[in-house]
Amino acid sequence: MEHINILLGLFSGLALFLFGMEFMGDGLENAAGSRLKSFFDKAITNPFKGALVGTIVTAIIQSSSATTVMVVGFVNAGLMSLYQAVGVIMGANIGTTITGQLITFKIDDYIPLFIIIGAALILFMKQQNRKEIGKIIFGFGLLFMGLSTMKESMSPIAETTFFQDLIVALEGNMFLGILVGAIMTAVVQSSSASTAILLSLAATGAINLQVAIPILFGNNIGTCVTALLSSLNANKVAKKAAFIHLAFNLIGTLIFLPFINLLSQIVVTIGGDIDRQIANAHTIFNIVNAALLLPFAGLFVKLANLALKDKESETTINRLDPRFLESPAIAFEQAFQESLTMFELAKENVTLATNALIESDLSQTKKIYENEAEINRLERDLSTFLVSISSHDITEVDTNRIAAMIKIVNDIERIGDHSKNIAELAQEVSTGKLTFTKDALEELKLIYNYTIESIKSSYTSYKTNNREKANDTMIFEENIDRLEELLRDKHIQRLSQNKCNAHSGAVFLDAISNFERIGDHSINIAEYVLSLGNTTAK
Repeated sequence: MEHINILLGLFSGLALFLFGMEFMGDGLENAAGSRLKSFFDKAITNPFKGALVGTIVTAIIQSSSATTVMVVGFVNAGLMSLYQAVGVIMGANIGTTITGQLITFKIDDYIPLFIIIGAALILFMKQQNRKEIGKIIFGFGLLFMGLSTMKESMSPIAETTFFQDLIVALEGNMFLGILVGAIMTAVVQSSSASTAILLSLAATGAINLQVAIPILFGNNIGTCVTALLSSLNANKVAKKAAFIHLAFNLIGTLIFLPFINLLSQIVVTIGGDIDRQIANAHTIFNIVNAALLLPFAGLFVKLANLALKDKESETTINRLDPRFLESPAIAFEQAFQESLTMFELAKENVTLATNALIESDLSQTKKIYENEAEINRLERDLSTFLVSISSHDITEVDTNRIAAMIKIVNDIERIGDHSKNIAELAQEVSTGKLTFTKDALEELKLIYNYTIESIKSSYTSYKTNNREKANDTMIFEENIDRLEELLRDKHIQRLSQNKCNAHSGAVFLDAISNFERIGDHSINIAEYVLSLGNTTAK
């Protein structure tokens, strides 16, 4: 029974630690918001900037595994090359040491204060940014509460015969220590958590620095498992990114093995308790590794290319990669970019379909239907992806943005449907050898011009969150509505004067009705932009 209580204490402490770390990471990530994507954009330039970005992003989201998985996603989407990914991967290893440094602070007496202040901000503050600060503080308190619980549970474990025999075995075998560290991290799926367990053991006096350092090296290797598993269903280039992560940590460990004693001497000289020394060893190990190996980023790419040879070209871009869900802010940005692609296809189809109708040119019909199929696919994928983002812990503002984008995507899809309707009318004209009067053709061109300007204005307002352009769209829509009524009246006059036949007239009326509906969907999008502006301003 005693053993069960010890294990319950250990695992409950670990659960609190992991939950606190994730809670704090969510708060930091939500506070950073869209800046996370701009961090990754800067990593595109060179590996050295990538290393800095990897460090910052990992410090924010509190998980090197999550950062690496996102890098695999960027590579899989064709948004980042292998060469650019190397720096971010190396930086992620540095960023994950920040958690180890944090948990060596002796703040046990202040844990209740952190939890009370954090909970108060979460529960009673109306401003979203203050709630996120509350989450950071509350998560920080939970993290240390979990660590304290683990320390209490470790004391009895350290006194068992099995554990003492294990320590004796580890003291004489660096490779066994590395294996233990790798297995710990692979099981827990968090190098920060396995490092926390190690620090808790060290705080009880159960292990010394010589035993702890090889386990630290193993932790770095074990954290590669998450990215490797994530890359299994990715393209070959993404698999190479995961391979580089593993190669970097393996090579770094091999470089440091002969210098374990030197590393021990350095951290002892720096000073601090045993847990602080272990945290410093972890930080020094990863910083020196990155400094030594970053200049050889190109060689890591060549090594990955040799190990995983390309059998076929894989260039498919998948912006809606589920790996991006590790960071809702980045996932939303990817969805936004894909919705712009969808909007551009819909806009193109309006022009192509109108040309087919007015010019009686059906040469682009195949292109129209291909675009329409892609628009429908994107609408399905985007809706599913956005719902997945909303299931994560996100801010109220982001929740509103996702709800608006789902509606916007639906409106874009409807613009595509009306374009297809116009293309079908063009086919009807061609098949029936119908003709329009000169006045009718001019009127179709006129309402098209207003409609396409409405779409362009709506697109710009959505892309740049431009309220002025959104208001312009409203004006275009009012003109389209008035114009449709005017053109209907003129059409009735032509019919009464026998200037056009009934069949051509029916096609004309259907066409202007579709243009008017396209304008309605454009204004819907503009209204969402205006409403989001109001929400953001609160």
